[in-house]
Amino acid sequence: MPPLLDFKDIQEKLSTQFRPWQRSFQFWVRAADIYTGYKVFQLRVSLVKDEEKQEAMWEGQHELAAEKIYAMCSDLGGFFLKVAQIIGKPDLAPAAWVRRLVTLYDRAPATPFDAVKLVLEKELGRSIEDIFERFDVEPLGSASIAQVHRARLKGDKSDVVVKVQHPGVQDLMMTDIHNLQAFALYMQKTDIKFDLFSVTKEMEKQIGYEFDFTREANAMERIRQFLYENNKTSPVLVPRVLKDMVSRRAFVMEYMDGIPILNLGDEIAKRGINPGGKIAAAAKQNILKSLTLAYGQMILKSGFFHADPHPGNILISKGSKVALLDYGQVRISQIS
Repeated sequence: MPPLLDFKDIQEKLSTQFRPWQRSFQFWVRAADIYTGYKVFQLRVSLVKDEEKQEAMWEGQHELAAEKIYAMCSDLGGFFLKVAQIIGKPDLAPAAWVRRLVTLYDRAPATPFDAVKLVLEKELGRSIEDIFERFDVEPLGSASIAQVHRARLKGDKSDVVVKVQHPGVQDLMMTDIHNLQAFALYMQKTDIKFDLFSVTKEMEKQIGYEFDFTREANAMERIRQFLYENNKTSPVLVPRVLKDMVSRRAFVMEYMDGIPILNLGDEIAKRGINPGGKIAAAAKQNILKSLTLAYGQMILKSGFFHADPHPGNILISKGSKVALLDYGQVRISQIS
């Protein structure tokens, strides 16, 4: 039987999908391909005088680029999954990009269970067997920084979610961010008229906060306490943190049962409900009302709010109740 790897061995093995220079090479080859594709296309489209034909050509180019951007973000993972979340919004990117990139939420490669077990036991100071009655090996989901597993504590009747950081992910993402910053500087000098580099610097700063799960757990508890204490019924569900099971790279929280909001349409169809009918419209209206009320209270009354409401962080529970997950990104309101 081969000897077991220790924590440092596994951390080094899983710290990057490629070594830093390999990741950099992969990024620059793909970025150059996407960029030159648009530059060549600009020359082609400039020769066409019909506006409708130009629009159709642009749509085709955006769809082609969307596939390449999707492949880059999916293959490289790390920070590029965050990039997909950021630019995959209707107000920031062409519609073709949004349609393609929105499918990348929570689809990062999972860390093998042996590595998860080592990280968790190192962070919580006890073996998994001593803490949990059951621990699902397959994760519920895996994102750019961490993955989550369903489990049950010994002597408890309710399930919990265990969030564990991917080993070496911080170094991997810093490599990605620095490559993107270099690309942003180039774009500023050649094609765009605004300070894109400063945007990437702010992204570096904000994402840096997400590597500290004690900060996230404290933010989750702060928002949960505010919403639950200031409403007869909280407009959204917020997981409860198990305070004695929180560390910088792992923590345990209440399990929230529900359907990812991106799957809501499929679930409605599966139940035989007309997606254009009154029942579906009422459910959607209730979801929108819940999110609007929660964010209105957080921003205007509390002054401290959840700042990453992308589809991967929103679950729909029974009765169209909304659960808001992942508090790695929070902000202080300037108007409270």
